[in-house]
Amino acid sequence: MNVIHLKYPYQLDKVDPSTSYSLAVGFFDGVHKGHQVVIKTAMEKARELNVKSAVMTFDPHPSIVLGNSNEKIFYITPLPLKLEILEEMGVDTTFVVQFTSDFAKLSPEEFIQYFIRDLNIKHVTAGFDFSFGAFGKGNMELMKKLSRGDFGVTVVDKQIEDGEKISSTRIRKCLREGDMETVHQLLGRPYQVPGIVVQGDKRGRTIGFPTANIQSKEGCFIPKVGVYAVKVLVQNQLYNGICNVGFKPTFKNPEEKQLTIEVHILDFQKNIYGEEVKVYWYKRLRDEQKFDGIESLKAQITRDKEQAIEFFSKK
Repeated sequence: MNVIHLKYPYQLDKVDPSTSYSLAVGFFDGVHKGHQVVIKTAMEKARELNVKSAVMTFDPHPSIVLGNSNEKIFYITPLPLKLEILEEMGVDTTFVVQFTSDFAKLSPEEFIQYFIRDLNIKHVTAGFDFSFGAFGKGNMELMKKLSRGDFGVTVVDKQIEDGEKISSTRIRKCLREGDMETVHQLLGRPYQVPGIVVQGDKRGRTIGFPTANIQSKEGCFIPKVGVYAVKVLVQNQLYNGICNVGFKPTFKNPEEKQLTIEVHILDFQKNIYGEEVKVYWYKRLRDEQKFDGIESLKAQITRDKEQAIEFFSKK
């Protein structure tokens, strides 16, 4: 997949004028099932028109620049992960537009000139609630009107799951609550956190449950503190595991508040320090607990492990 970074008013000359596109436009955080309908619609249109498929996304999140959100924003898919997912979907080109205060001041007409017409876009697909231009003044009805027949416009309706709109806001709420099964349902895939295996305190191996201490990549959101059934991709191999997200209250001083992600990988013995891994989150098993001793902790981890094995045996 070709990735083109654009910044207004510079770097707008990076596009080959001989290439035409069918474009899906939106922020697409999470690339959830609603976003996928928009992107696949644009890809189908690209095949129909015999042009390249493209996605336009923005970085950073507009609310970070504009500071106008009541919701504390975190990324469901930081940009590198978003690009990886778009490539897996088969998108030809992704335009990453740097969201700056200058970009935010563009009128709807200017946005269409610089980011639709000048990029040789032949068809635009977006969700029903996509807005563009200063103060979000432009909507999809205006997009149709301003196209003046130079490019086609498709508006994708609200996508519903369990009677509620599929949205990034809904997914963020589920992540905060640790509801990984609903997150999986709305994304169409398990939530994933890429990271690297780093040195831990090696206490797990002394009680018979060695763990990989994982430092997540910058910008990733870690779900609610607790114990989870997960899968871990290590050296291109997928393993089942149990993951503890928390502060290890059985061993740590309660004043020491350093969040850790520790995964006990089932049927796995290798030393993997320094390895890049991906953690796929499937189900929250329980809250993090403080135990009165090592034996009660070991007994609970054994129960967690059995619960995870049973969960994955049904998948």
